[in-house]
Amino acid sequence: MAMNIKQAKQQIEDTLRAYLTKDELGNYLIPTIRQRPVLLMGPPGIGKTQIMEQIAADTGVGLVAYTITHHTRQSAIGLPYIEHRTYDGQEVPITEYTMSEILASVYDLMEQTGVREGILFLDEINCVSETLAPVMLQFLQCKTFGNRSMPEGWLIVAAGNPPEYNRSAREFDVVTLDRVKRIDVEEDFGVWKEYARARGLHGAVISYLEIKKENFYRLENTQDGMRFATARGWEDLSELILAYENLDLRVDRTVIEQYIQMPEIAKDFAAYLDLYYKYQRTYHVEEVLSGSWEKVALTQLRSAPFDEKLSVMGLLVSRLSELAGQTRRQEALSDAVFADLKTFRGRLEVAQEGGDSDSTRQPEPLPLLDGIAEERRRQWKRAAAAGQLSKERKEQIQREIQVLEEIMDGLREKEEDGKALCREEAMDVARAAMGAVSDRRQALADRTGECFDNTFRFLEEALGQGQEMVMFVTEITAGADTSWFVENFGCEAYYRHNKELLFDDVRARIRRELE
Repeated sequence: MAMNIKQAKQQIEDTLRAYLTKDELGNYLIPTIRQRPVLLMGPPGIGKTQIMEQIAADTGVGLVAYTITHHTRQSAIGLPYIEHRTYDGQEVPITEYTMSEILASVYDLMEQTGVREGILFLDEINCVSETLAPVMLQFLQCKTFGNRSMPEGWLIVAAGNPPEYNRSAREFDVVTLDRVKRIDVEEDFGVWKEYARARGLHGAVISYLEIKKENFYRLENTQDGMRFATARGWEDLSELILAYENLDLRVDRTVIEQYIQMPEIAKDFAAYLDLYYKYQRTYHVEEVLSGSWEKVALTQLRSAPFDEKLSVMGLLVSRLSELAGQTRRQEALSDAVFADLKTFRGRLEVAQEGGDSDSTRQPEPLPLLDGIAEERRRQWKRAAAAGQLSKERKEQIQREIQVLEEIMDGLREKEEDGKALCREEAMDVARAAMGAVSDRRQALADRTGECFDNTFRFLEEALGQGQEMVMFVTEITAGADTSWFVENFGCEAYYRHNKELLFDDVRARIRRELE
Protein backbone atom coordinates (compact mmCIF):
# COMPACT_ATOMS: atom_id res chain seq x y z
CA MET A 1 0.00 0.00 0.00
CA ALA A 2 1.38 3.39 -1.00
CA MET A 3 1.89 6.09 1.63
CA ASN A 4 2.68 9.80 1.55
CA ILE A 5 6.21 11.13 1.92
CA LYS A 6 5.67 12.16 5.55
CA GLN A 7 4.66 8.63 6.49
CA ALA A 8 7.60 7.24 4.52
CA LYS A 9 9.97 9.54 6.42
CA GLN A 10 8.67 8.20 9.73
CA GLN A 11 8.98 4.61 8.50
CA ILE A 12 12.62 5.12 7.47
CA GLU A 13 13.45 6.96 10.70
CA ASP A 14 11.91 4.12 12.74
CA THR A 15 13.88 1.59 10.68
CA LEU A 16 17.11 3.50 11.29
CA ARG A 17 16.51 3.65 15.05
CA ALA A 18 15.74 -0.07 15.14
CA TYR A 19 18.88 -0.95 13.17
CA LEU A 20 21.09 1.22 15.40
CA THR A 21 19.73 -0.12 18.72
CA LYS A 22 22.30 -2.20 20.60
CA ASP A 23 22.01 -4.81 23.33
CA GLU A 24 23.75 -4.70 26.72
CA LEU A 25 26.95 -6.10 25.15
CA GLY A 26 27.12 -3.36 22.53
CA ASN A 27 26.02 -5.55 19.62
CA TYR A 28 23.34 -4.40 17.20
CA LEU A 29 20.00 -5.85 18.26
CA ILE A 30 19.24 -6.71 14.62
CA PRO A 31 22.35 -8.38 13.12
CA THR A 32 23.81 -6.49 10.18
CA ILE A 33 22.99 -9.33 7.80
CA ARG A 34 19.30 -8.96 8.74
CA GLN A 35 19.25 -5.19 8.34
CA ARG A 36 17.50 -5.00 5.00
CA PRO A 37 18.16 -1.99 2.76
CA VAL A 38 15.15 0.26 2.25
CA LEU A 39 13.84 0.46 -1.31
CA LEU A 40 11.88 3.72 -1.68
CA MET A 41 9.76 3.66 -4.82
CA GLY A 42 7.67 6.57 -6.05
CA PRO A 43 7.14 9.26 -8.70
CA PRO A 44 10.00 11.70 -9.41
CA GLY A 45 10.15 15.04 -7.63
CA ILE A 46 8.02 14.27 -4.55
CA GLY A 47 10.78 14.80 -1.97
CA LYS A 48 12.60 11.48 -1.55
CA THR A 49 15.99 13.16 -1.30
CA GLN A 50 14.74 15.91 1.04
CA ILE A 51 13.46 13.44 3.63
CA MET A 52 16.90 11.82 3.78
CA GLU A 53 18.39 15.19 4.72
CA GLN A 54 15.66 15.72 7.32
CA ILE A 55 16.21 12.29 8.87
CA ALA A 56 19.97 12.86 9.12
CA ALA A 57 19.38 16.25 10.79
CA ASP A 58 16.73 14.84 13.16
CA THR A 59 18.72 11.79 14.27
CA GLY A 60 22.27 13.17 14.16
CA VAL A 61 23.61 10.47 11.83
CA GLY A 62 25.72 11.03 8.74
CA LEU A 63 24.39 11.18 5.19
CA VAL A 64 26.14 10.25 1.96
CA ALA A 65 23.96 10.70 -1.12
CA TYR A 66 24.57 9.60 -4.71
CA THR A 67 22.56 9.68 -7.90
CA ILE A 68 23.73 6.28 -9.03
CA THR A 69 23.03 6.84 -12.75
CA HIS A 70 26.01 9.23 -12.75
CA HIS A 71 28.33 6.31 -12.03
CA THR A 72 30.03 3.62 -14.07
CA ARG A 73 30.72 0.06 -13.04
CA GLN A 74 34.33 1.03 -12.27
CA SER A 75 33.50 3.93 -9.94
CA ALA A 76 30.95 1.78 -8.09
CA ILE A 77 32.89 -1.46 -7.73
CA GLY A 78 36.46 -0.11 -7.84
CA LEU A 79 39.32 -0.73 -10.28
CA PRO A 80 40.88 -4.21 -10.63
CA TYR A 81 44.51 -4.93 -9.85
CA ILE A 82 46.62 -8.10 -9.59
CA GLU A 83 47.51 -9.43 -6.16
CA HIS A 84 49.75 -12.49 -5.63
CA ARG A 85 48.84 -15.06 -2.98
CA THR A 86 50.09 -18.48 -2.04
CA TYR A 87 47.75 -21.50 -1.99
CA ASP A 88 49.04 -25.03 -1.21
CA GLY A 89 52.60 -23.74 -1.53
CA GLN A 90 52.00 -22.26 -4.95
CA GLU A 91 51.91 -18.54 -5.67
CA VAL A 92 49.02 -17.49 -7.92
CA PRO A 93 47.84 -14.10 -9.25
CA ILE A 94 44.31 -13.10 -8.28
CA THR A 95 42.15 -10.07 -9.05
CA GLU A 96 41.50 -7.58 -6.25
CA TYR A 97 39.64 -4.27 -6.44
CA THR A 98 40.41 -0.83 -5.15
CA MET A 99 37.78 0.57 -2.80
CA SER A 100 34.59 1.78 -4.43
CA GLU A 101 34.29 5.55 -4.72
CA ILE A 102 30.91 5.27 -3.01
CA LEU A 103 32.19 3.28 -0.04
CA ALA A 104 35.24 5.54 0.18
CA SER A 105 32.87 8.50 0.60
CA VAL A 106 31.27 6.77 3.58
CA TYR A 107 34.65 6.16 5.22
CA ASP A 108 35.78 9.72 4.38
CA LEU A 109 32.74 11.13 6.17
CA MET A 110 33.44 8.96 9.21
CA GLU A 111 37.07 10.11 9.29
CA GLN A 112 36.27 13.81 8.81
CA THR A 113 33.38 14.08 11.26
CA GLY A 114 33.76 11.30 13.79
CA VAL A 115 30.17 10.24 13.01
CA ARG A 116 30.22 6.43 12.90
CA GLU A 117 26.64 5.71 11.84
CA GLY A 118 24.55 7.04 8.99
CA ILE A 119 22.56 6.63 5.79
CA LEU A 120 23.89 5.84 2.33
CA PHE A 121 21.27 7.12 -0.11
CA LEU A 122 21.38 5.89 -3.69
CA ASP A 123 18.90 7.60 -6.00
CA GLU A 124 17.57 6.27 -9.32
CA ILE A 125 18.67 2.75 -8.36
CA ASN A 126 16.55 1.06 -11.04
CA CYS A 127 17.75 3.27 -13.90
CA VAL A 128 21.40 2.23 -14.02
CA SER A 129 23.18 0.93 -17.11
CA GLU A 130 23.22 -2.72 -18.14
CA THR A 131 26.79 -3.14 -16.87
CA LEU A 132 26.11 -1.47 -13.52
CA ALA A 133 22.78 -3.22 -12.80
CA PRO A 134 24.29 -6.55 -11.56
CA VAL A 135 26.69 -4.62 -9.31
CA MET A 136 23.84 -2.65 -7.70
CA LEU A 137 21.73 -5.78 -7.24
CA GLN A 138 24.66 -7.48 -5.52
CA PHE A 139 25.08 -4.44 -3.29
CA LEU A 140 21.43 -4.49 -2.22
CA GLN A 141 21.62 -8.22 -1.55
CA CYS A 142 25.07 -8.50 0.06
CA LYS A 143 26.01 -4.89 0.99
CA THR A 144 29.33 -5.22 -0.81
CA PHE A 145 31.03 -3.54 -3.75
CA GLY A 146 33.63 -5.92 -5.13
CA ASN A 147 35.32 -7.41 -2.08
CA ARG A 148 34.61 -4.39 0.17
CA SER A 149 31.69 -4.29 2.59
CA MET A 150 29.63 -1.45 4.00
CA PRO A 151 30.69 -0.53 7.53
CA GLU A 152 28.35 -1.51 10.35
CA GLY A 153 25.85 1.10 11.51
CA TRP A 154 24.94 2.39 8.04
CA LEU A 155 21.46 2.08 6.59
CA ILE A 156 21.24 1.71 2.82
CA VAL A 157 18.29 3.56 1.29
CA ALA A 158 17.81 3.15 -2.44
CA ALA A 159 15.21 5.20 -4.32
CA GLY A 160 13.70 4.59 -7.72
CA ASN A 161 10.86 5.52 -10.04
CA PRO A 162 8.27 3.00 -11.21
CA PRO A 163 8.60 2.15 -14.94
CA GLU A 164 5.53 4.22 -15.85
CA TYR A 165 7.49 7.35 -14.92
CA ASN A 166 10.83 6.46 -16.46
CA ARG A 167 11.39 4.52 -19.67
CA SER A 168 14.86 3.41 -18.57
CA ALA A 169 13.60 2.01 -15.26
CA ARG A 170 13.79 -1.73 -14.79
CA GLU A 171 11.83 -4.08 -12.57
CA PHE A 172 13.54 -5.86 -9.68
CA ASP A 173 13.48 -9.63 -9.52
CA VAL A 174 11.98 -11.55 -6.62
CA VAL A 175 15.40 -12.51 -5.27
CA THR A 176 16.29 -8.82 -4.81
CA LEU A 177 12.86 -7.75 -3.54
CA ASP A 178 12.98 -10.51 -0.93
CA ARG A 179 16.10 -8.89 0.54
CA VAL A 180 14.90 -5.28 0.82
CA LYS A 181 12.33 -3.38 2.86
CA ARG A 182 10.14 -1.82 0.16
CA ILE A 183 8.22 1.41 0.75
CA ASP A 184 5.96 2.79 -1.98
CA VAL A 185 5.21 6.52 -1.83
CA GLU A 186 2.78 8.75 -3.68
CA GLU A 187 2.22 12.49 -3.99
CA ASP A 188 0.07 14.19 -1.33
CA PHE A 189 -0.65 17.90 -1.53
CA GLY A 190 -1.75 18.22 2.10
CA VAL A 191 1.56 16.87 3.38
CA TRP A 192 3.53 18.94 0.89
CA LYS A 193 1.68 22.11 1.97
CA GLU A 194 2.82 21.58 5.57
CA TYR A 195 6.39 21.26 4.30
CA ALA A 196 5.99 24.29 2.02
CA ARG A 197 4.75 26.50 4.87
CA ALA A 198 7.60 25.35 7.12
CA ARG A 199 10.16 26.01 4.37
CA GLY A 200 8.77 29.47 3.62
CA LEU A 201 7.76 28.80 0.02
CA HIS A 202 6.22 31.69 -1.87
CA GLY A 203 2.61 32.40 -0.91
CA ALA A 204 1.49 32.53 -4.55
CA VAL A 205 2.63 28.94 -5.12
CA ILE A 206 0.87 27.66 -2.01
CA SER A 207 -2.39 29.57 -2.50
CA TYR A 208 -2.54 28.71 -6.24
CA LEU A 209 -2.17 25.00 -5.51
CA GLU A 210 -4.72 25.27 -2.72
CA ILE A 211 -7.21 26.40 -5.39
CA LYS A 212 -5.91 24.12 -8.17
CA LYS A 213 -4.85 20.99 -6.29
CA GLU A 214 -5.13 18.97 -9.49
CA ASN A 215 -2.12 20.91 -10.85
CA PHE A 216 0.18 20.00 -7.94
CA TYR A 217 1.51 16.82 -9.51
CA ARG A 218 0.82 15.75 -13.08
CA LEU A 219 2.66 13.71 -15.68
CA GLU A 220 1.39 13.24 -19.21
CA ASN A 221 2.99 11.45 -22.14
CA THR A 222 2.07 13.45 -25.24
CA GLN A 223 3.09 13.24 -28.89
CA ASP A 224 5.53 16.09 -28.16
CA GLY A 225 7.11 14.18 -25.29
CA MET A 226 6.66 14.03 -21.54
CA ARG A 227 4.90 17.00 -19.89
CA PHE A 228 4.96 17.32 -16.13
CA ALA A 229 4.47 19.42 -13.00
CA THR A 230 6.10 18.07 -9.82
CA ALA A 231 6.57 19.04 -6.19
CA ARG A 232 10.27 19.63 -6.90
CA GLY A 233 9.38 21.93 -9.78
CA TRP A 234 7.03 24.03 -7.61
CA GLU A 235 9.61 24.33 -4.84
CA ASP A 236 12.41 25.36 -7.19
CA LEU A 237 10.10 27.84 -8.92
CA SER A 238 9.22 29.31 -5.53
CA GLU A 239 12.90 29.90 -4.75
CA LEU A 240 13.31 31.66 -8.10
CA ILE A 241 10.25 33.90 -7.56
CA LEU A 242 11.58 34.99 -4.15
CA ALA A 243 14.99 35.77 -5.68
CA TYR A 244 13.43 37.64 -8.63
CA GLU A 245 11.34 39.75 -6.24
CA ASN A 246 14.49 40.81 -4.41
CA LEU A 247 16.01 41.83 -7.74
CA ASP A 248 12.78 43.51 -8.91
CA LEU A 249 12.60 41.13 -11.88
CA ARG A 250 9.39 39.78 -13.41
CA VAL A 251 8.57 36.09 -13.51
CA ASP A 252 6.57 35.51 -16.68
CA ARG A 253 5.17 32.45 -18.39
CA THR A 254 8.40 31.62 -20.22
CA VAL A 255 10.28 31.50 -16.92
CA ILE A 256 7.57 29.41 -15.25
CA GLU A 257 7.64 26.88 -18.12
CA GLN A 258 11.29 26.23 -17.35
CA TYR A 259 10.16 24.67 -14.06
CA ILE A 260 6.54 23.62 -14.64
CA GLN A 261 6.90 21.80 -17.92
CA MET A 262 3.21 21.56 -18.71
CA PRO A 263 2.27 24.61 -20.82
CA GLU A 264 -1.37 24.93 -19.75
CA ILE A 265 -0.44 24.87 -16.03
CA ALA A 266 2.42 27.31 -16.56
CA LYS A 267 0.05 29.67 -18.40
CA ASP A 268 -2.57 29.36 -15.67
CA PHE A 269 -0.07 30.01 -12.87
CA ALA A 270 1.42 32.99 -14.73
CA ALA A 271 -2.04 34.57 -14.86
CA TYR A 272 -2.59 33.76 -11.19
CA LEU A 273 0.77 35.27 -10.20
CA ASP A 274 -0.21 38.52 -11.91
CA LEU A 275 -3.48 38.48 -9.95
CA TYR A 276 -1.58 37.72 -6.74
CA TYR A 277 0.54 40.84 -7.17
CA LYS A 278 -2.57 42.79 -8.11
CA TYR A 279 -4.28 41.70 -4.87
CA GLN A 280 -1.21 42.78 -2.93
CA ARG A 281 -1.61 46.26 -4.37
CA THR A 282 -5.42 46.38 -4.25
CA TYR A 283 -5.83 45.21 -0.68
CA HIS A 284 -2.64 46.84 0.65
CA VAL A 285 -1.65 43.78 2.66
CA GLU A 286 0.98 45.61 4.69
CA GLU A 287 -1.65 48.17 5.70
CA VAL A 288 -3.96 45.38 6.82
CA LEU A 289 -1.17 43.94 8.97
CA SER A 290 -0.49 47.35 10.50
CA GLY A 291 -4.22 47.92 11.14
CA SER A 292 -4.64 50.93 8.85
CA TRP A 293 -6.80 49.59 6.02
CA GLU A 294 -9.40 51.63 4.18
CA LYS A 295 -13.13 50.85 4.01
CA VAL A 296 -12.94 50.19 0.29
CA ALA A 297 -10.74 47.16 0.97
CA LEU A 298 -13.38 45.70 3.27
CA THR A 299 -16.16 46.28 0.76
CA GLN A 300 -14.14 44.87 -2.11
CA LEU A 301 -13.18 41.69 -0.26
CA ARG A 302 -16.74 41.18 1.00
CA SER A 303 -18.09 41.15 -2.57
CA ALA A 304 -15.13 39.36 -4.18
CA PRO A 305 -15.42 35.89 -5.81
CA PHE A 306 -14.48 32.95 -3.62
CA ASP A 307 -11.16 32.35 -5.42
CA GLU A 308 -10.16 35.97 -4.82
CA LYS A 309 -11.00 35.66 -1.13
CA LEU A 310 -8.85 32.53 -0.93
CA SER A 311 -5.98 34.35 -2.62
CA VAL A 312 -6.18 37.32 -0.25
CA MET A 313 -6.26 34.99 2.75
CA GLY A 314 -3.27 33.20 1.27
CA LEU A 315 -1.43 36.51 1.09
CA LEU A 316 -2.23 37.24 4.73
CA VAL A 317 -1.34 33.76 5.98
CA SER A 318 1.93 33.88 4.04
CA ARG A 319 2.95 37.18 5.65
CA LEU A 320 1.90 36.02 9.13
CA SER A 321 3.86 32.81 8.63
CA GLU A 322 6.89 34.81 7.54
CA LEU A 323 6.71 37.07 10.61
CA ALA A 324 6.09 34.13 12.96
CA GLY A 325 9.08 32.31 11.41
CA GLN A 326 11.31 35.32 11.99
CA THR A 327 10.20 35.40 15.63
CA ARG A 328 10.83 31.68 16.08
CA ARG A 329 14.31 31.93 14.58
CA GLN A 330 15.14 34.94 16.75
CA GLU A 331 13.94 33.00 19.80
CA ALA A 332 16.21 30.10 18.85
CA LEU A 333 19.11 32.53 18.39
CA SER A 334 18.40 34.11 21.77
CA ASP A 335 18.43 30.70 23.46
CA ALA A 336 21.68 29.71 21.73
CA VAL A 337 23.48 32.95 22.62
CA PHE A 338 22.25 32.72 26.21
CA ALA A 339 23.69 29.19 26.48
CA ASP A 340 27.01 30.41 25.00
CA LEU A 341 27.25 33.28 27.48
CA LYS A 342 26.43 30.97 30.37
CA THR A 343 29.34 28.80 29.24
CA PHE A 344 31.49 31.94 28.90
CA ARG A 345 30.71 33.02 32.48
CA GLY A 346 31.53 29.54 33.78
CA ARG A 347 34.89 29.52 32.03
CA LEU A 348 35.68 32.99 33.34
CA GLU A 349 35.01 31.77 36.87
CA VAL A 350 37.14 28.66 36.42
CA ALA A 351 39.97 30.75 34.94
CA GLN A 352 39.85 33.21 37.84
CA GLU A 353 39.84 30.44 40.44
CA GLY A 354 42.90 28.99 38.75
CA GLY A 355 44.82 32.29 39.10
CA ASP A 356 47.69 33.15 41.45
CA SER A 357 47.13 32.95 45.19
CA ASP A 358 47.34 36.75 45.54
CA SER A 359 44.34 37.03 43.14
CA THR A 360 46.14 39.65 41.06
CA ARG A 361 45.86 37.53 37.93
CA GLN A 362 42.71 38.21 35.90
CA PRO A 363 41.26 35.80 33.32
CA GLU A 364 41.53 36.93 29.69
CA PRO A 365 37.96 37.06 28.32
CA LEU A 366 38.78 37.32 24.61
CA PRO A 367 40.55 33.94 24.20
CA LEU A 368 37.83 32.24 26.26
CA LEU A 369 35.00 33.65 24.14
CA ASP A 370 36.93 33.03 20.92
CA GLY A 371 37.26 29.40 22.03
CA ILE A 372 33.48 29.10 22.28
CA ALA A 373 33.07 30.70 18.84
CA GLU A 374 35.64 28.29 17.41
CA GLU A 375 33.72 25.35 18.89
CA ARG A 376 30.62 26.58 17.06
CA ARG A 377 32.59 26.90 13.80
CA ARG A 378 33.84 23.33 14.15
CA GLN A 379 30.32 22.17 14.99
CA TRP A 380 29.05 23.90 11.84
CA LYS A 381 31.72 22.35 9.63
CA ARG A 382 31.32 18.88 11.11
CA ALA A 383 27.52 18.89 10.78
CA ALA A 384 27.74 20.26 7.23
CA ALA A 385 30.23 17.54 6.24
CA ALA A 386 27.95 14.89 7.76
CA GLY A 387 24.97 16.17 5.76
CA GLN A 388 23.06 17.04 8.94
CA LEU A 389 22.50 20.77 8.41
CA SER A 390 19.25 22.16 7.10
CA LYS A 391 19.38 25.62 5.55
CA GLU A 392 17.72 27.12 8.63
CA ARG A 393 20.05 25.40 11.10
CA LYS A 394 23.07 26.46 9.07
CA GLU A 395 21.95 30.09 9.10
CA GLN A 396 21.20 29.96 12.84
CA ILE A 397 24.72 28.79 13.71
CA GLN A 398 26.15 31.48 11.41
CA ARG A 399 24.09 34.16 13.19
CA GLU A 400 25.15 32.77 16.58
CA ILE A 401 28.82 32.99 15.60
CA GLN A 402 28.22 36.52 14.28
CA VAL A 403 26.82 37.63 17.67
CA LEU A 404 29.82 36.10 19.47
CA GLU A 405 32.17 37.95 17.12
CA GLU A 406 30.30 41.21 17.81
CA ILE A 407 30.76 40.65 21.55
CA MET A 408 34.49 40.07 21.01
CA ASP A 409 34.66 43.34 19.06
CA GLY A 410 32.98 45.03 22.04
CA LEU A 411 35.54 43.52 24.42
CA ARG A 412 38.41 44.81 22.28
CA GLU A 413 36.93 48.32 22.25
CA LYS A 414 36.70 48.31 26.05
CA GLU A 415 40.25 47.16 26.61
CA GLU A 416 42.75 49.92 27.38
CA ASP A 417 46.43 49.67 26.49
CA GLY A 418 46.07 45.96 25.90
CA LYS A 419 44.92 45.33 29.46
CA ALA A 420 42.30 42.59 29.68
CA LEU A 421 38.95 43.38 31.25
CA CYS A 422 38.02 41.87 34.58
CA ARG A 423 35.32 39.24 34.76
CA GLU A 424 32.47 41.62 35.63
CA GLU A 425 33.48 44.13 32.95
CA ALA A 426 33.56 41.35 30.36
CA MET A 427 30.16 40.05 31.49
CA ASP A 428 28.71 43.57 31.27
CA VAL A 429 29.68 43.68 27.58
CA ALA A 430 28.20 40.21 27.06
CA ARG A 431 24.96 41.11 28.87
CA ALA A 432 24.53 44.21 26.74
CA ALA A 433 24.82 42.11 23.57
CA MET A 434 22.43 39.52 25.00
CA GLY A 435 20.00 42.32 25.80
CA ALA A 436 20.10 43.51 22.19
CA VAL A 437 19.31 39.99 20.94
CA SER A 438 16.45 39.64 23.45
CA ASP A 439 15.09 43.10 22.58
CA ARG A 440 15.04 42.14 18.91
CA ARG A 441 13.14 38.96 19.77
CA GLN A 442 10.59 40.87 21.87
CA ALA A 443 10.12 43.53 19.20
CA LEU A 444 9.48 40.84 16.59
CA ALA A 445 7.03 39.04 18.89
CA ASP A 446 5.15 42.27 19.64
CA ARG A 447 4.93 43.24 15.98
CA THR A 448 3.82 39.76 14.93
CA GLY A 449 1.17 39.68 17.67
CA GLU A 450 -0.21 43.02 16.47
CA CYS A 451 -0.28 41.73 12.89
CA PHE A 452 -2.23 38.64 13.98
CA ASP A 453 -4.75 40.79 15.85
CA ASN A 454 -5.14 43.25 12.97
CA THR A 455 -5.57 40.48 10.40
CA PHE A 456 -8.29 38.77 12.41
CA ARG A 457 -10.05 42.11 12.91
CA PHE A 458 -9.89 42.89 9.17
CA LEU A 459 -11.29 39.49 8.18
CA GLU A 460 -14.02 39.68 10.83
CA GLU A 461 -15.18 43.03 9.47
CA ALA A 462 -14.94 41.91 5.86
CA LEU A 463 -16.14 38.30 6.01
CA GLY A 464 -17.83 37.79 9.38
CA GLN A 465 -18.05 34.22 10.70
CA GLY A 466 -18.44 32.44 7.36
CA GLN A 467 -16.59 29.52 5.86
CA GLU A 468 -13.72 31.80 4.86
CA MET A 469 -12.94 32.47 8.53
CA VAL A 470 -13.06 28.75 9.21
CA MET A 471 -10.49 28.20 6.45
CA PHE A 472 -8.29 31.02 7.76
CA VAL A 473 -8.25 29.61 11.32
CA THR A 474 -7.51 26.16 9.89
CA GLU A 475 -4.54 27.54 7.95
CA ILE A 476 -3.17 29.22 11.08
CA THR A 477 -3.54 25.94 12.97
CA ALA A 478 -1.89 23.88 10.22
CA GLY A 479 1.05 26.26 9.66
CA ALA A 480 4.18 25.21 11.56
CA ASP A 481 5.30 28.78 12.33
CA THR A 482 1.85 30.34 12.85
CA SER A 483 0.75 27.58 15.24
CA TRP A 484 4.09 27.87 17.08
CA PHE A 485 3.56 31.60 17.52
CA VAL A 486 0.03 31.23 18.86
CA GLU A 487 1.14 28.49 21.25
CA ASN A 488 4.04 30.55 22.62
CA PHE A 489 2.70 34.11 22.51
CA GLY A 490 -1.07 33.69 22.32
CA CYS A 491 -3.72 35.35 20.16
CA GLU A 492 -7.09 36.10 21.74
CA ALA A 493 -8.94 36.26 18.40
CA TYR A 494 -7.53 32.89 17.32
CA TYR A 495 -8.57 31.25 20.59
CA ARG A 496 -12.06 32.71 20.29
CA HIS A 497 -12.63 31.49 16.74
CA ASN A 498 -11.00 28.13 17.38
CA LYS A 499 -13.26 27.58 20.38
CA GLU A 500 -16.29 28.40 18.23
CA LEU A 501 -15.12 25.93 15.59
CA LEU A 502 -14.67 23.19 18.18
CA PHE A 503 -18.12 23.97 19.60
CA ASP A 504 -19.62 23.74 16.12
CA ASP A 505 -17.85 20.41 15.54
CA VAL A 506 -19.23 18.98 18.78
CA ARG A 507 -22.71 20.30 18.01
CA ALA A 508 -22.61 18.75 14.54
CA ARG A 509 -21.45 15.42 15.95
CA ILE A 510 -24.27 15.36 18.53
CA ARG A 511 -26.79 16.21 15.82
CA ARG A 512 -25.53 13.31 13.68
CA GLU A 513 -25.76 10.94 16.64
CA LEU A 514 -29.35 12.06 17.39
CA GLU A 515 -30.32 11.55 13.77
